[in-house]
Amino acid sequence: MRDRLLRHRRELVGFATAGLLAYAVDLALFVYLRGPGGLDPLTAKALSFVAGCTVAYAGNARGTYRATRVRGARPYAMFFAVNLAGAAVQLLCLAVSHYGLGLTSQRADTVSGAVVGMALATGVRFWGTRTLVFRNAGRVRSWTG
Repeated sequence: MRDRLLRHRRELVGFATAGLLAYAVDLALFVYLRGPGGLDPLTAKALSFVAGCTVAYAGNARGTYRATRVRGARPYAMFFAVNLAGAAVQLLCLAVSHYGLGLTSQRADTVSGAVVGMALATGVRFWGTRTLVFRNAGRVRSWTG
């Protein structure tokens, strides 16, 4: 039981560390591309999102889930799809709060998108990463069998 708790704790810490590093890369690249890079906001965000996903994937593949030994383009494509789903969750939280509930202040937008949305999106990303991308590590059984 103690070994299992320690393994789950290490997995969560590794996932969080990779995610924080990816967030830092995403934010720094976005700020650079919008400022000195002179790109429009959507192009800058799309490029920084891809860079952040790549950093998070590398951190999880070489760190958190290194025992899984995934290969090829499929795991990265699945990881990217899981991260898109997480981004959609964040946007949905913001849309429901802002347009559905009428909470339109900057504070409400920040709380719904960057706090509640990020928390729910992180849960989606963690579940998707461990069950869809790095599922061969023996920690999680496939839902198909």
